[in-house]
Amino acid sequence: IEQQFGQRLPFAQAQVFGVDQQALAVVLSQVALENETARLGISVGDEELAGRIRDIPSFAGVDGQFDREAYDFVLQQSGLTATEFEESLRSEVARTILQSAVTNGIAVQPAYVDRLYAWARETRDITFAPVGAEVLDAPVGAPDEAQLTAYYEANPAAFTLPETRKITYGWLRPEDLAGEIEVSEADLVEAYEARLPEFSQPERRLVERLVFPDAAAAEAAAATLEDGSAAFEDLVAERGLALTDIDLGDVTEDELGSAGAAVFTLDGPGTTGVAETSLGPAIFRVNAVLAARETSFDEARAALTEELALDAARREIGLLAEDLDNALAGGATIEDLGAEFGVAIDTLDWTGESFEGIAAYDDFARAATEVTVDDYPAIETLPDGGLFALRLDEIVPPTLQELDAVREEAIAGWQAAETEALVRARAEEMREALLGGDTPEALGLAPSAETGLHRDDVVPGAPQGLSQAAFDLAPGDWTVIDAPGGAVLLRLDAVSPADHDSDEAREVKARFAQATSQAIAGDVQAAFATAIETQAGITLDQAMINAVNAQFQ
Repeated sequence: IEQQFGQRLPFAQAQVFGVDQQALAVVLSQVALENETARLGISVGDEELAGRIRDIPSFAGVDGQFDREAYDFVLQQSGLTATEFEESLRSEVARTILQSAVTNGIAVQPAYVDRLYAWARETRDITFAPVGAEVLDAPVGAPDEAQLTAYYEANPAAFTLPETRKITYGWLRPEDLAGEIEVSEADLVEAYEARLPEFSQPERRLVERLVFPDAAAAEAAAATLEDGSAAFEDLVAERGLALTDIDLGDVTEDELGSAGAAVFTLDGPGTTGVAETSLGPAIFRVNAVLAARETSFDEARAALTEELALDAARREIGLLAEDLDNALAGGATIEDLGAEFGVAIDTLDWTGESFEGIAAYDDFARAATEVTVDDYPAIETLPDGGLFALRLDEIVPPTLQELDAVREEAIAGWQAAETEALVRARAEEMREALLGGDTPEALGLAPSAETGLHRDDVVPGAPQGLSQAAFDLAPGDWTVIDAPGGAVLLRLDAVSPADHDSDEAREVKARFAQATSQAIAGDVQAAFATAIETQAGITLDQAMINAVNAQFQ
């Protein structure tokens, strides 16, 4: 798990994931199997054990053969004696023999694999047509009070404010201090000179380079470009390449080396003649010219001043953070930070749905979500160099708003729901007409067709459940599917069975059979281990388990 996360995993978090219980289950299973092998008298002879040891690569010498000194050294590094290791390996091999005996011969029947493959790879050809509000004779009007009230009462979730956490916070940004910081002329000059390559950029060109195996091939290609019998793209295709394979991006003349002069002699976009490069003869194409850019010190002054002032403000905030934290620890309130240190103080009704201002920071969102009314404020830093502290003043539970406060939203919701209901009813009428022999076009619909549709395919522009609905239909039948704002009429045109005889089908079924056999074997092995654990009457020493776990804290 630590390898997956890329960081150390605290033991408490590992327990949340159940890692300790998984480890305990492995130990119990191994002990139960060892107990059963002893009961059955299964053991491994010295000759077999020695062969297993000789085959372990860690014990090999420089010649690749078993080396006794390497064997002793590896065991010593592992804190094991030869006797302890050999007994452990003997038990492991015996367990393996028993496990193999339990699961040996488990296989999946071909009929099972064929049946599931046929189900998964069967396809459908369909015709479908969206049905929207345009099929209605007139738009729905406004609801009367009774209708509106009924809709409001039937959909309370739509009009309920989420839980709100009322928060007071202090926020200090680098921008708040930057305006008060004076940047010296010497610092500005030093920063400008350090970034001179950024402010003084030579002309650059967007270039593609097509390299040829020899000069003759390059000259022949250049001739076809000159007489117009081939385009540059044609030459690229003849070399079995794509334009992305030869794109150099934007480059300077110096970056092109000896070919730079040929490329930069062109007045604008176009192709060069044959030019020698470190990769061989090549033809270059220029797609655009990026003019040289010179930014003087005076032109860069404002941007440099702002950047240096912000950097200084971040450093100042970093020094101030400890003073602010100490003040809070000494009993100061967030409001005191505003009065004594100039920190901006504000309040926020936090619902987790706001992403403006300080709420746009993940660190603030996390703190606002986790804080409790009993927590004392503490200083936390932000990625841009700012800092904040917050206090939870109150938690307001989800609240159903009064109808008058959400009347407009309720009216719009009723109209949308009523429109969908009427469209659905009209779609059902159209379905009956289609089953009676009418065509979609005769009903004013614009049908689309899809062929070779699998069960989990998603049809662009169609509702999510279209594919599944198609597999529930009989050929020639029509059905109505709900869709946002309306409905979709769907007809199954044809059913195509899965091809069981293709190379792909054989490979897929073989992999599935192998994976399923392994899964069944694993289940059988787990059931067997559980059975022998129960039969053996294993008990746990919880105090010892706690002592072991404590070592990981």
